[in-house]
Amino acid sequence: MRAAVAAIAALLAASCAAGPQYDVVIRHGTVYDGSGAPGVVEDVAIANDRIAARGTLGGARGREEVDASGLAVAPGFIDMLNHSETSLIADGRSQSGIRQGVTLSVFGESSMGPLSDAMKQDQMARQGDIKFPITWSTLGEALDTLASRGVSTNVASFVSASTIRAYEIGYDNRAPTPEELTRMRAHVRRAMDDGAMGLTTALIYTPAVFAKTDELVELAKVAAESGGMYISHMRSEGDRLLEAIDETLTIARQAHIRAEIYHLKAAGQSNWKKLGDAIAKIEAARREGLEITADMYTYTAGSTGLDASMPPWVQEGGYNAWAQRLRDPAIRTRVRREMTTPGSDWENLLLAAGGDGVLLVGFKNEALRSYQGKTLGEVAKLRGASLQDTAMDLVVEDGSRVQVVYFLMTEDNVKRQIQLPWVSFGSDAASMAAEGVFLKTSTHPRAYGNFARLLGKYVRDEHVIPFEEAVRKLTSLPAETLRVKDRGRLAVGQFADIVVFDPKTIADRATYEQPHQYAVGMRHVWVNGTRVLKDGEHTGARPGRVVKGPGVARIKN
Repeated sequence: MRAAVAAIAALLAASCAAGPQYDVVIRHGTVYDGSGAPGVVEDVAIANDRIAARGTLGGARGREEVDASGLAVAPGFIDMLNHSETSLIADGRSQSGIRQGVTLSVFGESSMGPLSDAMKQDQMARQGDIKFPITWSTLGEALDTLASRGVSTNVASFVSASTIRAYEIGYDNRAPTPEELTRMRAHVRRAMDDGAMGLTTALIYTPAVFAKTDELVELAKVAAESGGMYISHMRSEGDRLLEAIDETLTIARQAHIRAEIYHLKAAGQSNWKKLGDAIAKIEAARREGLEITADMYTYTAGSTGLDASMPPWVQEGGYNAWAQRLRDPAIRTRVRREMTTPGSDWENLLLAAGGDGVLLVGFKNEALRSYQGKTLGEVAKLRGASLQDTAMDLVVEDGSRVQVVYFLMTEDNVKRQIQLPWVSFGSDAASMAAEGVFLKTSTHPRAYGNFARLLGKYVRDEHVIPFEEAVRKLTSLPAETLRVKDRGRLAVGQFADIVVFDPKTIADRATYEQPHQYAVGMRHVWVNGTRVLKDGEHTGARPGRVVKGPGVARIKN
């Protein structure tokens, strides 16, 4: 017995002499901690789901040892505007995001709840290639359902004023009654209690376009009470860009809430010169004391539907009512006229981009998929019709708004925005896989390349901003903006969302012609301490969790 005790004691002593043991030790990488400080060569240790140590850990041992010599080690990247609610149901691996280092996907513009029974039925009826039952009603239930299915990335969400409006008012162009507004405020409060990051709007689309500023202020006040923020695809990013910024600032002031502008841009060549005035407005508000930030994607083209080329009134009532109206010759005449009229009070992206600047990428109707990869101008010529009639016909024939890419911005403005210290990054896209159901339709290359493009093209190759500043804008800046705790920094005690990549080779490969191509240069990714990317290949692990907003902490307290 004494001999056994002595042997155990000897083993323990040897273990202590060798130093502590961790689950993972990442050695000799150049660590960029997310603060904006230059990189430092050191080691990082992981224990369970947290960062356990940093520094020279020569005496430590890891059950798994990773040599990161010559590689960058950074916190996981945060995608401030992600649309993977459906794609993660089809494939929870989040391949296109993970392979760029995205470890937190934040859903926005629309939300997975609250949903009425009628909304569920409508959404299931309009599903495309990915079909699934909608078993949830609230946003909290939706996020928990997604995580329980298994996802490789962490997920978070805002609650959408559009979804709430559809729940209470439908797609009618009118103000809410006092009773409806009371219920709408209650929906926001429930979502905040369930962990929403705040309130989101998408004000060029129906039914959100029908909401007035005072309605949005009242909803934003509820989000503010829970410590949440307001984040918006504004009413205009082109002809009325400056007026749209004014509305965002008004909501921030009156609701006493932090605010962010989704995918900051000046859209349309005639508006490119407005970017300077837009930046000046935002920075003046920041000096005033308002907490105003923005995010962007690293491309000169955006992507949305053909609904952004038609006036809101024709879309009132939802898709079925819209498509029915487009079959009426008299209504078509009016729509055609308004689609070609400059200076309208709605965001006309077809007029801004032109027919050759609208790339068709997503159809539900198999018979129309031969048009994918062609411009609207090319398809109009093939059909012997005008741009406007072609757009209307495609919406009717496809049974959807038809996903398109609009070429709207200038490279000079993209670089100028990247340099702004208060701008983070969002893909404005789903996380996909270059296989299976995703190959049935095209997409915008930002789904596969947004973050790698920043680090490769704009940081390494063109020196637009320093490397350490780019890491800050991908990590701690969005974490601080969202008030997310224990993520966004490489610091002891933080969750072990960690990326290891080669700064010499990281790059996007996706193009507008061939978008389903993974980025290169990302070597290893851990999410909550579990490796999901090893030597550039997905491990199949799905350790993602729901990251909840500040309202949950308020409830607990």
